[in-house]
Amino acid sequence: MKKIKLEILGLSPSQSQTGTFALVLGEELGNRRLPIIIGVFEAQAIAVQIENIVPNRPMTHDLFKSFAEALNYTLKEIIISDLKEGVFYAKIVCQDGLKEVEVDSRPSDAIAIGLRFNVPIYTSEAILAEAGIVSSSLSEEENEENDEFVKESIRPKGSFTEQLQEMQNDELQKLLEDALTREDYEQAAKIRDEMGKRN
Repeated sequence: MKKIKLEILGLSPSQSQTGTFALVLGEELGNRRLPIIIGVFEAQAIAVQIENIVPNRPMTHDLFKSFAEALNYTLKEIIISDLKEGVFYAKIVCQDGLKEVEVDSRPSDAIAIGLRFNVPIYTSEAILAEAGIVSSSLSEEENEENDEFVKESIRPKGSFTEQLQEMQNDELQKLLEDALTREDYEQAAKIRDEMGKRN
């Protein structure tokens, strides 16, 4: 498997689901984005490490690091390894000098731990091809056209997901481009998932 390096681009509160955050990963040498919806506690663990905040007592992910170091294990890398029915899977790759071990994990926990060890995050081309969203910059005129399209496309009844189910593929593509222009990666992920169900 050819590994593609990712970097954390952003972490923002979900606008549609209370208690969730959108963690946006970006391809290091490309323009694809990989948005992953995570829980509030995992988002806090990631944010604390990014901001270099030292908690009074160790958090769960700090405990994992202390435990691993006490057993002479180091982390080599984090791999977002699979995507099944809209759910991402990850592996924490550990080594002790003699052997290498892969530990199954949720991506949010793996990334929170990986940040504490300062190790790279990777995924595969297959996952980026399936779930990645290409970030593009549109002209002001195209943005205005997209805004008009959004006003016309969103049905007044039903949830956003239900509205997406009623749309044609070309409508979904335009809506996806608008979400990317506005950097609304949470909405883009939902549109991407609906498009993925149809392929």
